[in-house]
Amino acid sequence: MFNPFERMVAARYLRARRQEGFISVIAGFSLLGIALGVATLIIVMAVMNGFRTELLSRLLGTEPHIVVSAQQRGLTDWPDVLKRLQALPGVVDVQPVTEGFGLLQANGRTSGGIVRGVRNEDFLRSPMAQKINAGDPTKFDADEDGIVIGFRLAKAFGLRPGDQLQFTSPTTSATPFGSVPKQKSFKVAATFDLGVYEFDSSLILIPMEIAQALFGVGQGVTALELRVTKPAGDLKPVMAAVEQAAGPGLAVRDWQQSRAGFFEAIDVERHVMFLILSLIIMVAAFNIISSMIMLVKDKGRDIAILRTMGATQGTILRVFFLTGASIGVLGTALGFVLGVLFCRNIEAIRGLVERLSGANVFNPEIYFLSKLPAIIEWNEVGQVVAMGIGLSFLATIYPAWRAARLDPVEALRYE
Repeated sequence: MFNPFERMVAARYLRARRQEGFISVIAGFSLLGIALGVATLIIVMAVMNGFRTELLSRLLGTEPHIVVSAQQRGLTDWPDVLKRLQALPGVVDVQPVTEGFGLLQANGRTSGGIVRGVRNEDFLRSPMAQKINAGDPTKFDADEDGIVIGFRLAKAFGLRPGDQLQFTSPTTSATPFGSVPKQKSFKVAATFDLGVYEFDSSLILIPMEIAQALFGVGQGVTALELRVTKPAGDLKPVMAAVEQAAGPGLAVRDWQQSRAGFFEAIDVERHVMFLILSLIIMVAAFNIISSMIMLVKDKGRDIAILRTMGATQGTILRVFFLTGASIGVLGTALGFVLGVLFCRNIEAIRGLVERLSGANVFNPEIYFLSKLPAIIEWNEVGQVVAMGIGLSFLATIYPAWRAARLDPVEALRYE
């Protein structure tokens, strides 16, 4: 497409002489602007992909994938429903739970919390049992009133394994003095650390039979929680099978429905950030236009001489297009390298910035992740690179067209 003569002239125009240094400075800033824009966009999108993937994996590791609950109070025939659900293909595990909200009191502090009643055998294979950070999970027992709570909740109440925690249920029991809320005092057997703030700060696991008595469901449960083989995939076939096996009168919802607003907000934020940061590349592309227009004006006599020596308008257009496009391509390539290297070494860079500044750049207490995640999606990187090169090409078209349309007679009239 470009012959050796056009490439040679374009290369000479890129290496500006001393008297053309100002044009060279503008071109250098244009190249640097595109490089920074491309690198920033790659880094930000990788970090947001990392956040989304990390949060998704943690939620899917702790939350039930599908929940079957009774529309009325309590699910009484849950053993039959549980057997039907366990027989479905794609269902890994089914656990009955009795869950409710109540008032927590300990060490003079009061707060609300989520109490979930589970069977002992279900607790031992739950994520909470695998993430115990203090205490003895084997003391989770109805006879000893042993419970397991989130470590952030224990920290807020100043509790340690062996301490007492009182729970007041919203349901009431009839007494000679009238209806009074049901209360129960528990002993903290252990604490868990799931790495998900919502659970670590408010969730309490208690034995199933105690929860049934506190919430007044008799021998029933409030829900059946299912885990499936591919929770991140298409759940519609599994949902249809679960709804059919559960029967009428039961509500079925999956994690995508219960967390739809959360992940939609993350996706909207990703798209908005992509749009905003793309403006950096567009600003750099405008710099290319300005530098190329100044170069065309400065090279007017050279263009006229080339035209009189037989160079066509197409030749002039290709020379200046190649000059401007080279700035965009080099800047995009530099930005791609910087962005990928930054993402690959983001934890080391974070540590270096924290040591130099003395500030905590990424506080796990705020973001609830132990390290700064960055996952490169090569499709997105390809889109960023294509956008950088495409905007650079578009920015070069008008100055190159102006150069090709320059009249040699007008350019040499006053020389």
